[in-house]
Amino acid sequence: MKPHKFLLQSVFTLLFSCLISGLAHADVRLPRLVSDGLILQRDKPIKIWGWADEGEVVDVELGKQKLRTQTHDGRWQVSFNALPAGGPYCIQVAGHNKLKVCDVLIGDVWIAAGQSNMELKMGDVKSQYPALLTTTHYPQIREFNVPWVYEFKGPLSDFQQGQWKTAEPQNLANFSAAGFFFAQQLYDKYHIPIGIIMLAVGGSPAEAWMSEEALAKYPHYLARTGPYKDDVVLKDAINKQNAATDKWFSTLARDDVGLAKGWAYGAVDENDWQKFTVPGNMHEQDIHFDYGAVWFRKQIYLSENQIKNSASLSLGAIVDADHTYINGTEVGNTSNLYISRNYSIPVGLLKAGTNTLVVNVISSSGNAGFIKDKKYALQLGTQSISLDGDWEYKISAATNEPPKTTMFPWLPYGLYNAKLAPCLELGMKGVIWYQGESNTDRSDEYRSLFPDLIRNWRQDFKQGDFPFIFVQLANYQAANTLPAESNWAQLREAQRQSLRVNNTGMAVAIDIGEWNDIHPLNKQAVGERLALQAMKLAYRDSNLPVSGPTPRHLERRGSKLILSFNLEGSRLQVPLDGVIHQLAIAGADKKFVWAEGKIVREKLYVWSTQITQPKYVRYAWADNPIGANLKNSRGLPATPFELAVE
Repeated sequence: MKPHKFLLQSVFTLLFSCLISGLAHADVRLPRLVSDGLILQRDKPIKIWGWADEGEVVDVELGKQKLRTQTHDGRWQVSFNALPAGGPYCIQVAGHNKLKVCDVLIGDVWIAAGQSNMELKMGDVKSQYPALLTTTHYPQIREFNVPWVYEFKGPLSDFQQGQWKTAEPQNLANFSAAGFFFAQQLYDKYHIPIGIIMLAVGGSPAEAWMSEEALAKYPHYLARTGPYKDDVVLKDAINKQNAATDKWFSTLARDDVGLAKGWAYGAVDENDWQKFTVPGNMHEQDIHFDYGAVWFRKQIYLSENQIKNSASLSLGAIVDADHTYINGTEVGNTSNLYISRNYSIPVGLLKAGTNTLVVNVISSSGNAGFIKDKKYALQLGTQSISLDGDWEYKISAATNEPPKTTMFPWLPYGLYNAKLAPCLELGMKGVIWYQGESNTDRSDEYRSLFPDLIRNWRQDFKQGDFPFIFVQLANYQAANTLPAESNWAQLREAQRQSLRVNNTGMAVAIDIGEWNDIHPLNKQAVGERLALQAMKLAYRDSNLPVSGPTPRHLERRGSKLILSFNLEGSRLQVPLDGVIHQLAIAGADKKFVWAEGKIVREKLYVWSTQITQPKYVRYAWADNPIGANLKNSRGLPATPFELAVE
């Protein structure tokens, strides 16, 4: 008997409906943070969340704990009982589909954020710690590194990239240096898993890390970002900027006679190159050149024995970008002046006799050259051949100033939305923060902006007044011989005053910077000092003095100012020569002069014969207060400060 036409239609309709319904089911999904290698916060309820179809029942297991929930508004969430440090565990999730996340540890999770000094990777400081990259084995120290991303239209719910990595040789070069040394100190002391969620973005100002709501009291920031909420406007701005930049570089490449004539490969007219001294820049050597391309070269004679060794090249820091060649082969290139040049040389490239080193430099900031007090050397095994001294140069193309650009990731609330917001549900121990360089032109505002940022994060994480530990800006730039105003000092003072916010700590770095590098290499000291603060604030290890002297009270007696300090059970350290440097005082007119100082019964007496009625005192008040030597008996440096008699 033939099937009835209506019955066939009904069957086909049912099958089609089932097929469509099956296709329409969304898989149960976890956030990218909840993935293999995850570290979860110990001793707190453990929240696991994700997404699925509306109304879908989701079963979640963590160890022996099993929970069931239902999806509402496309999202589900469970909260497991707190667990002590340990593991590994697996997390199993079942809905329409099944998921399994393994190698999950329970320990302490720290958010690491800020700008490039927090972002700077272990691979970028390998010259400072060469053995660490190949010998480190800390499988219970892990980092989740979030690539650069920004969003203006609203907070994102998840990351599109990133995964948990262990602190082992195959991964360590990409770890934050400050973050790793911080975690290493904590792990070595407490032997619990340490997870670092690395969010930092080079060059980012504080306002990029605050929510749109928190910036309501700073309307000038909201006005800057507002137009770029429109995707069309943003895309158009990016395209125009990229087109202008591409045109500048393509025009430069077209006009660079060095590229056209093969200077990289030895096709050089020997007669018209001129002398240049490395290190140094063009302006100080009376060379009138601002923007464009310039080539530098040096000949190096090597013996048969020397070329048998492994070889590498150190070219310090170059302003601004470079392509570097040896004997006609490119051995490395770097796009900006803030990255140290350490290039490996392929086996067999060097030869007995004369070798030619050629560096093609692109000048975009107006003063090409080689930064002083950096290492310029050819390393042959254990032998280091200095490259300081006489080189030759030739300008190959001069251009106009490059087009101005907008760094869109740095605009207000863009990083908060894209990098912080997806973390807000995760339980964590606290925050480490290294930032401020990009706000030094607005130091006064930072006195309110930074505390507002801390409050903003605490409010949105909903985990109480968790420890918020930050690095005070390191010493940087040329030193002054006389007391002077300084935006960097003002920013440091704003950071110091932020300690008034509850449960905050500050790692002083005034003695570990480099005058010629905004990215000082000594990130081990930074990590250790951040960890000392964490030991006090997060781990209640209160017997440790974790800070150098911080000013507590100022009074005047006659022509002297008397300072008392918070010393945390330590003592003021008397310098070997008895002279305390970088002290300055002023009267009501705030005209500062250098002052003398003497420690008497843990108080510091400060005076100058030039000031009879002192009102203000400053210590280490400069971009680079060279010689600042006030410390505690543990060797931790005093914070720079400015105080006034009330």
